[in-house]
Amino acid sequence: MNPLILDGRKVAQSVKDELMAQICELKGKGVTPKLATILVGNDEASKTYVQMKANTCHKLGMESERVFLPEETTTDELLDVIQRLNSDHQVHGILLQHPVPSHIDERKAFDEIALEKDVDGVTSHGFGATTFQLGAYPCCTPAAILQVIDYYNLELEGKHAVIIGRSPILGKPVSMMLLNRNATVTICHSRTENLDQIVKQADVVVAAVGRPKFVKGEWLKEGSIVLDAGYNPGNIGDADYESCYPKSSAITPVPGGIGPVTISMLLKHTVEAAQRQLNTTKTHSNVS
Repeated sequence: MNPLILDGRKVAQSVKDELMAQICELKGKGVTPKLATILVGNDEASKTYVQMKANTCHKLGMESERVFLPEETTTDELLDVIQRLNSDHQVHGILLQHPVPSHIDERKAFDEIALEKDVDGVTSHGFGATTFQLGAYPCCTPAAILQVIDYYNLELEGKHAVIIGRSPILGKPVSMMLLNRNATVTICHSRTENLDQIVKQADVVVAAVGRPKFVKGEWLKEGSIVLDAGYNPGNIGDADYESCYPKSSAITPVPGGIGPVTISMLLKHTVEAAQRQLNTTKTHSNVS
């Protein structure tokens, strides 16, 4: 039997279809969800990502605000912009496009974003709240991985998931999220010894190491699920698709796998943030 190809475009569209109904309902109550994106510098790939997010917002009937800052922007100047957006009640989600220029304290900038507007799940507080299941918005790529798993009803409970990658916005949060779904989780990285032997024990492999075609088919246990969160130049994932495909029971392609779902999760979080703000406003009005 051929492996199941996990079609991220189909999953993303299902999310967007649900969002359109929610957005219409919010608009009927006088609220239009709004995402603010901040881009520091002139990175062309980042410009493209920001434009893609704005285009998707508009297609769904959401608003977007794009803030472009010059390369020489200081950390304090960036913090001032984030503080302004934090206090703007028309803005429901804030995204600081990564990477920022090297002279900026990126972690300080991320952590300046108000938790209720951290729709990209990049704050330290948000990571902790996600780990303890306290209702924060998780990082969007880990959220996309879980969305794909849920859409295709893939079994996680009791399964051994091996995560290859330990970044604060992908490997670490997805590990905690899978652990919270009762998977048994092993976190590996590019310096893990005998990595191929560890991967061979996995029921679920999450490739998130940032190296093209890093995960080889011969590493896999027969019938494992491969979730490729990598995106390298030339539309190449972190898993070697050609060799991994015949060994897997289900696999995400690159492109067309986790990537499209990631953007849809960003917008989903923004819509949820708008709904939460509306509910909070109603509660305060009722109390007063």
